[in-house]
Amino acid sequence: MNILFVGDIIGRPGRELIRKGLRALVDRYSPDLVIANAENAAAGFGVTKEIGDTLLEWGVDVMTSGNHIWDKKEAIDYIAGEPRLLRPANYPAGVPGRGTYVARTGDGRAVGVINVMGRVFMLNIDDPFAVVLREIENIRHQTRVIIVDFHAEATSEKVAMGWYLDGKVTAVIGTHTHVQTADERVLPNGTAYLTDVGMTGGHDSIIGMEKEPSLARFLNAMPSKFEPATGNPRLNGVVVEADDKTGRATRVARISYSERELTELASAPKDALLRTTV
Repeated sequence: MNILFVGDIIGRPGRELIRKGLRALVDRYSPDLVIANAENAAAGFGVTKEIGDTLLEWGVDVMTSGNHIWDKKEAIDYIAGEPRLLRPANYPAGVPGRGTYVARTGDGRAVGVINVMGRVFMLNIDDPFAVVLREIENIRHQTRVIIVDFHAEATSEKVAMGWYLDGKVTAVIGTHTHVQTADERVLPNGTAYLTDVGMTGGHDSIIGMEKEPSLARFLNAMPSKFEPATGNPRLNGVVVEADDKTGRATRVARISYSERELTELASAPKDALLRTTV
């Protein structure tokens, strides 16, 4: 089984990369399930029903999120009725939505997706380490393949979660910092790990936003209006290969494609799209 996880989609530039390139990536890597972090998909902050439904139509199977999930007010109603849009499971009890979803591949196999959020330099919500174990136990009888999106700021907290869940889940994929890291590996007990999957959007930017207003915030500490950057659009992601009988990851590879490279993939003959070893 192959799982494709797409890094944080940033505004219209990120959505355009999904529209233009996701089908080519599916042809290239043959994923059985596509997961994408969509919490920045609406102008860089939050997600709307229209945008979420569109991402699902384009081939995303499950959308994860993080601290920006509530930035668009309509997300509160949308997440309550759309189980394929997750918010961190460690938000306090009574918050709309859910943090776990069991998806089905095209051939009917189950894949669990769990979304949790870190607390270091972020919101002081419920303990992600305790909550993720609870969520794993809740779906363990349905599937051995479980992917965790750990939306966190601190590298140390992400690495800690990777080791904590080694052998308990198929993969721990970090999101939130928008900078793809180069530490992908399969841990000793069979869990694929990557500290941060990166972002899908304009990379000539400051973590996805136009440089000038972002830089001004550092220079003068005054409020600035952030807009998603358009320069050098790239799609970041990771492909995890797993044994669906055991839930253990067998291989992992991060990917990063420019808009031009995605176009070339899309126009290549299908018999020329050799399956990449991951």
